[in-house]
Amino acid sequence: MQHITGTDRQQLSFQSLEQQISHDNSARVIDAFVEKLDLKRDCL
Repeated sequence: MQHITGTDRQQLSFQSLEQQISHDNSARVIDAFVEKLDLKRDCL
């Protein structure tokens, strides 16, 4: 029986979500929009 060879757990590298999303991704537009909302004022 063969086993699946994966990434060595000792060599994992963590990146922030900011690093994983490209600079021209539309998620950045949505993030900028949400940051501008005044949620306390809008009672959410």
